[in-house]
Parts: sequence; C-alpha cells; structure tokens
Amino acid sequence: MIGELIFRYALGGRRRGFTRFVARASMLGMVLGVASLILVLSVMNGFSSELHRRILSLTPHLQLTQPPGGPLSWEVVGAHVEGMSEVRTVVPFVSDTLLLTYGTQQTGVRVAGYDSEGMRDLLTLEDHLQAGSLEALSVTPFGIVLGSGVAARLGVRVGDMLTAILPSLSVTPAGVFTRQRELVVVAEFEVGSSIDAQQAYVSADTARRLFARGGIDGLQVALHDRDQSEVTASSLSDRFDGALTISTWQESQGTLFAAIRMEKITVAILLLAVIAVAAFNIVSTLTMAVTEKAADIAVLRVMGMSRPTLLSIFLGYGLLLGGIGIAAGAGVGVLLATNISEIALALEQLSGSRLFDPSIYYIGRLPSELQWLDVIFTILVALLLTLAATVYPALRAASIRPIEVLQDV
Repeated sequence: MIGELIFRYALGGRRRGFTRFVARASMLGMVLGVASLILVLSVMNGFSSELHRRILSLTPHLQLTQPPGGPLSWEVVGAHVEGMSEVRTVVPFVSDTLLLTYGTQQTGVRVAGYDSEGMRDLLTLEDHLQAGSLEALSVTPFGIVLGSGVAARLGVRVGDMLTAILPSLSVTPAGVFTRQRELVVVAEFEVGSSIDAQQAYVSADTARRLFARGGIDGLQVALHDRDQSEVTASSLSDRFDGALTISTWQESQGTLFAAIRMEKITVAILLLAVIAVAAFNIVSTLTMAVTEKAADIAVLRVMGMSRPTLLSIFLGYGLLLGGIGIAAGAGVGVLLATNISEIALALEQLSGSRLFDPSIYYIGRLPSELQWLDVIFTILVALLLTLAATVYPALRAASIRPIEVLQDV
C-alpha cells in the first residue's frame, strides 16, 4: 500500500498543472546537475592524466644527489637502489645550465646528459620528437636535443649550429674568458608543457666534456608506481642516514598538480550548487503536494495510518522524484563523459573552427577520463541532498491534524 501511494503521488496524473511543472522542473534540474558534475569531473581527470603523461614522461620519479666529494660511492648507492623491488630503472646523469646563443638570440636552458640506455629506459623522449632522431646523439660530436620552446626562441632547426656559453671560465695569459662550444641541433621534442622552453638533452660523454665532469652528478630513478615516490625516498634517506639529497616528482611538479586538484574541487563545489537548487525545487514540489493532498492525508489519518507511515510515504515521494532525476543524470553524464572527445570533434567539423588550438593549449582535443568513484560520489551526494530536501515537507504532512482539515471540507 505504501509503495502504491508513493507512485500515485509521484507519477499520478491527478495533480495541479503547476505542481506537475515544478516536479518535472526539479527532476530536470537534477538531471542537468548530476550529468554536468560527472562530465566536468571526467574532463578535469582527463586534463590531469594528460599532463601527468606529458610532464612525467620527462621527469624522473626520484633524483638522488650529494655534494661533490660526498661520502657515498655512487656504485654502492646504485646497486642498492637497483635491488629495490619498487624501482624500475636507475640512470646516472650529468646536468648543469648553459646559455645558448644563435645569431642575436639567446636563452638559458637546463641541459641533462644520459647514456643511450638512460634516454630509452628513463625518458620516453623518442615518443615526443618533432624532428631529428636520438640516434644522432651517439654519432654526432656535441649534438643536442632541444625543446620546441627553446628552438622557437632561438629560431633554430635540426642541423643548425649554435653556440653554448659554458658555466666555467678559461684563464689565459691574455685574461679570463668565458668558455664556449659549438653544438649541433640533432633533434627537437615537444611534450606540451613548460619543459619545452627549459630543457635540453645531450649524451653523457658530451655532458662530461661540456661541464668538465670526471664522474656523475647523481642518479635518477623511475618507479613502477610513481605514487610510491615519497615512501621510497624516505626509505632511501633512512638507509643512507640522510647523506643523500633526494627530490621527488611531487616536489618538482607538485605545485601544478595541486593546482589542478584544487580546480577540480572548486568546480565540483560550484556544480553541487546546481544539484542543491534542484533539491530545493523538490522541497517546493512536496510542499505544494502536501497542501494539495491535505484532505487525502486527513482521511488516511482517520483510517488509522500512523504518522511514521505517512512520513515514510512523503520521504519516498521525494526520493522517487530525485532518484529518477539522479539516475537519468548519471546515465547522461556517463554517456557524455565517454564520448565528449568525439562530440567536440563533431562540433569542430560543423563550426569549421578549432575548440582547442594546439599552438595555444598544447592539447588538440578535449580529454576525458571517467572514474567510477566520481560517479558514485556524485550519486551519493545528490541522494543525500534529496533526502535532506524531503524531510521538512514530510514532517509537515505527518503533522497535519485531520479534524482541522476535515472541518474545512
């Protein structure tokens, strides 16, 4: 009987036109709110994953250094790190800053030197090459791979010769001069981040000769699970009694990803306001329904229906209205989130314009990554707001005194 009354009140046709309109508007608002939240969270996840893939492909998960002449042997440290189960690869590196000049243009870059295995195992640089090849580094003396931003700033292409001003001085009888070296651009890469304008790569042998290094500057580590970098760094620090300086990818890139997480939370809060408005419409619908059905409620009370039973009827009424909207919104949101890239592409073809210009946004499409935890979170929050919205009208219906209503009939 209770279920029948709930469906009759929620879906029955014997209601005033305005009450039906408000009920449908509240369900539509719930559909839009839930679908929008799922879609936007999925797009934010997509952008975050895309940035993780691009930036972290050239960023080591851990970097281990120590002062020149430090107490630890890199061979010992490397052997220990390689033996850790969570470590995928360990690569020695040499790194410093150079001032590159070409004609009247100049710019400072961070140059890192690896052996060919390190380029392949630690970095996925070859996947991001725009021109040239990494093999040229091993066969071209003093070859260099530039980020697209660096190349554009200098105005160079693959095959051009540029001048590097080294971070050391040459002392001669004629005076003190800066050291310079001609470098050949052998390749150009682009990942679509600030790395393109800050980073360049050379072979390990070229780096030692440029920076006058007899050994290495440290080790860079790639893990099987990058989220374990903090735990692994702590373990290594304890193992070597703090003699190593260990930095993680969270320290070098964490600010960017923290900003993305904050944006996701902010957008979620704003869109939850849409769901809250839809829930408020349910309050209006139920309040009008209570007023409209006051005589029916009084008759049910006279027939012996208890207040808790009446309360459950109107709670079920509101949850049914909200539940239909939430279910439809979740379905629409999942459908849009899994097809938004194709939808955006179709809109571009119809309008003849680019929604995401790669030269501005680096990403030429609208990425999306549906995470079911976001869907479950959205549904649960929407249900809680709907339940909260139904409490007052349900209590009002349960508090109706039959004698007062029936006297006016």
